[in-house]
Amino acid sequence: KTFTPHSQQLPSPSRRALDNFPRRLDFVANYIVFLSIVILVPSKMGQLNKRALLARLQVLGAASRAELAKSLGLSQPTTGKIVSDLVRIGLVRESHSNRHGETAALGRPGRRLRLDDRRPRLVAVQLGVTHTSLATLPIGAGGEDHWTVQFATPSNPARWRSALSKAAARLPVKGLWGVLASVPGVVDEHKAEVLFSPNLHWTEGSGLIGLIREVWDAPVALVQEERALALGHQASDPAQEDFLLTDFGDGVGGAAIVGGKIFSPPLPMSGEFGHTPVLGNKRPCGCGAVGCLETMVSTSGLLRSFAAARPGATANWPALVQFIAAQGVVPWLARALDATAFAIAGALNVCGLRRVVVTGSLEELPPAVLRYLAAAIGRGALWARWGRVEVQGAPRRRAAGLAAAGMERLVLPMIEGEHRAGNFVRRR
Repeated sequence: KTFTPHSQQLPSPSRRALDNFPRRLDFVANYIVFLSIVILVPSKMGQLNKRALLARLQVLGAASRAELAKSLGLSQPTTGKIVSDLVRIGLVRESHSNRHGETAALGRPGRRLRLDDRRPRLVAVQLGVTHTSLATLPIGAGGEDHWTVQFATPSNPARWRSALSKAAARLPVKGLWGVLASVPGVVDEHKAEVLFSPNLHWTEGSGLIGLIREVWDAPVALVQEERALALGHQASDPAQEDFLLTDFGDGVGGAAIVGGKIFSPPLPMSGEFGHTPVLGNKRPCGCGAVGCLETMVSTSGLLRSFAAARPGATANWPALVQFIAAQGVVPWLARALDATAFAIAGALNVCGLRRVVVTGSLEELPPAVLRYLAAAIGRGALWARWGRVEVQGAPRRRAAGLAAAGMERLVLPMIEGEHRAGNFVRRR
């Protein structure tokens, strides 16, 4: 419309071209939309298919191309192209071993695919109250925790960073893709901040991400320690899609897997059920409150009760284990386990879960402790009125959980998008 008055003064061919200008703009706009559909949509579908294939391998452990294509509903050529890309990058490896160790009677052995479990690509850091542990991990890490380097956790950020740097020198790794840090307390994983840590206050607002990046020039992600444990247990047994993991040690915490996914509430408050108050408990807690559950059933809490019940006797962990094996669940221990069971049962009733996985120090005690805890949980869990609540002990698999978190939060974002994919390849 702006050009219409002037176009009347132009020669006829120029006037016709100007009059057709809006239609040409429409054509260009439609062509751009068409290109975005042709180019961008398949690209996005390719990313989703890669994610789906990797997730399926995590569940199956090992599979052939044909099995993956069938389970994902993809064509074999599409599956083959995705697998080739993932093998080239180093996320997936091929082996010639047959399923379940069978030997083929005729022909060559089938080619099985699995997440790469040989080449260390990630560094795992477990920041604990008393010790910090380090290990290198492949993407397909599994099994129980095996930490390579360990040092006493200092009491301030500068000293921790210095100790971390010395420990890192003992962990040579080529082609590092990222660093995953398991951190206690209330952790905002998206903002990579420790908001509150009852047992390690110096980590609050200390910029842990920056401290770690001073040691390794690589992407870094923080994972709340209980969530890492839950992810690790899920990686070891993908068939368990719904459970509440509870861990006991320097502190007490838990995390839930619901529908095969880690439960992520709107606020970064998951994992801290150890700070549930217990009536009649007068012990001060590191969080600033009085009477928290973890002051009774953490490692130090149990040893404190053990020492109070036997004045003058040796009160260390081996002595406690031996005592329980001989005496069973004595009254002071029963009180701590009852309080623990009530908190767990409440979580089961709210989340609608019926399976509990116990890791850490309680799992290390004689079987009578876990049996007592299971019975007490059954008395408080509503599902036990007509169904069965399962309580099982399991080893800690925090490193495997960090590897799973690394896949989702560091590795997959690297291979999505041209510029990130370029950085990813250069890090190999």
